[in-house]
Amino acid sequence: MIRSAYLAAEGFEADLAEDLRRAGARLAAWHGRLAFSPDPPVPAPWSLDTWTDPREIAVPSVKAGADALRAIQRNWAHYPLLHHRRSALLAERLPPVKARPLVFPEPAPAGHLGAWTLLAPDRMLASPAKTSPFVNGEVRFAEDREGPPSRAYLKLWEALTRAGRHPGPGETCLDLGASPGGWTWALARLGARVTAVDKAPLDPAVAAMPGVSCRQESAFGLDPRQEVPVDWLFSDIICYPARLLALVQRWMAAGAARNFVCTLKFQGETDHDTAADFAALPGAQVFHGFHNKHELTFVRLA
Repeated sequence: MIRSAYLAAEGFEADLAEDLRRAGARLAAWHGRLAFSPDPPVPAPWSLDTWTDPREIAVPSVKAGADALRAIQRNWAHYPLLHHRRSALLAERLPPVKARPLVFPEPAPAGHLGAWTLLAPDRMLASPAKTSPFVNGEVRFAEDREGPPSRAYLKLWEALTRAGRHPGPGETCLDLGASPGGWTWALARLGARVTAVDKAPLDPAVAAMPGVSCRQESAFGLDPRQEVPVDWLFSDIICYPARLLALVQRWMAAGAARNFVCTLKFQGETDHDTAADFAALPGAQVFHGFHNKHELTFVRLA
């Protein structure tokens, strides 16, 4: 019996398997990037989308399969892997799910969404409930290809969308490891006042944006006890996660930042121990976003 299923991003199946092992959840089988477990759902940072109520359903015909899903609820996301023609025909009989790109800071979809996949021509796995409101956990945005100096802003947009909050006009932000300025650009566009900190210079167009100030120094050289407290601390610093954890803990202990959004970047092997230490911080969320690479996002809101 399958009691939970976890969808990994491509190439990160081993990290998800380690999540499950550490959480004490058995991994029964893989279905593409979807890991099946006979145990109840557990927190799994490397899961893009966790199916929390899976059940197997007979599919004697395409119509019968679609009718079975519609009898449970209206909206379903399809994870296609096997039996493509039959899957496509079944999906065509279901109400379409509007998966248009979000225009940030538009909120995440609020409608209930389930997920399904064909295991065999006559058998499907379907879960009426899952952790992500997005199809297969893929958070897609209407991108800005002109303003930002890099594509790093997309993972910040995703983190804030998933958190359900973002800096408002006039709120103060500290952007550590800011160069070339993708996150600073995104925050300044929200009307926030941003101090960008990096030993490397900011993109001149970003540095000139209203509300942006620059400090060309090391983020690790700042003493939070001597800094003016900020509403938000952001970090996309390239460093070992353990070093970032110590930095975050210093700022928390000093009460110098209310909200935190940071990227844990892994160099070589994934540091699962430090990721677990981040997840253990009070109020923490740790997840692998659709726009993350070999990294996790840490969010802690006041």
